[in-house]
Amino acid sequence: MSATPSGLARWRDSDVWHSFKRSPTAIVAAVIAATCLFCSLFAPWVAPHNPFDLATLNLMDSRLPPAWMDGGNPRYLLGTDDQGRDILSALFYGARISLLVGLASVLLSLVVGVALGLLAGFVGGAVDAFIMRVCDVMLSFPSILVALLIDGVGRAIFPNAHDTLAFGVLIFAIALTGWVQYARTVRGSTLVERQKEYVQAARVIGVAPLAIMARHVLPNVMGPVLVLATIQVAAAILTEATLSFLGVGVPPTSPSLGTLIRIGNDTLFSGDWWITIFPGLMLVLIALSVNLLGDWLRDALNPKLQ
Repeated sequence: MSATPSGLARWRDSDVWHSFKRSPTAIVAAVIAATCLFCSLFAPWVAPHNPFDLATLNLMDSRLPPAWMDGGNPRYLLGTDDQGRDILSALFYGARISLLVGLASVLLSLVVGVALGLLAGFVGGAVDAFIMRVCDVMLSFPSILVALLIDGVGRAIFPNAHDTLAFGVLIFAIALTGWVQYARTVRGSTLVERQKEYVQAARVIGVAPLAIMARHVLPNVMGPVLVLATIQVAAAILTEATLSFLGVGVPPTSPSLGTLIRIGNDTLFSGDWWITIFPGLMLVLIALSVNLLGDWLRDALNPKLQ
């Protein structure tokens, strides 16, 4: 009697894994994304300093250039900012916040968008028309303006909010503008799937509509959703960075990459270029690697390209 292959063995024999091994771009992007994720998640152990511990900061070490330049200090590989914080350590801690906000907002918008898109495509009629009209209204406003509005309203309602609540408002503001793409994508796929024989057979034998949507239709419409979610992670991180650069993002006590770029922008033309250039490069690396992985995943899951 043959043993059932494990999940890892099935994954190694899948077309997606073979497509990944044949794509140098996907491999490099995955290595960069994994490195950034590892450094951000384990920042307290990987970072050489804690840039947000005021007891360890020394203003005499402020605005030091990178270690390879004249006047640099080997203790600070990428230099320091105007408060004496190590830029390399600040990148690790700032990337952790940017990734947290980006992933959480994408997860929230994915859950809401998939649920509404599945409901609209499967039920149809007035429910479908209402949800799609709401999508049209949301698409008529620039996403960054909607995020600014929600963030501003949240701060006005909770002026003395704790940092945790401020993070929640920011995540909700980004998610509110991101669920529309999921809803429209899932709705289109559901309209196709609900006409297929397996759905008709489930209806004939008396399976409840909710069970049909959850057990049969949903797994068959998740392919495009996964691709869209991968690309939306980069968009959410950039949106968070934009809001933080404008001063309405995460709290100043927990600066993200966008906040670090805004801080460095004030001293960019005074010669302290490293304060803003390195956070900007970190943001570009994360967004570019995630976008490249999304492009590869889209091609890998497209049967016409197999």
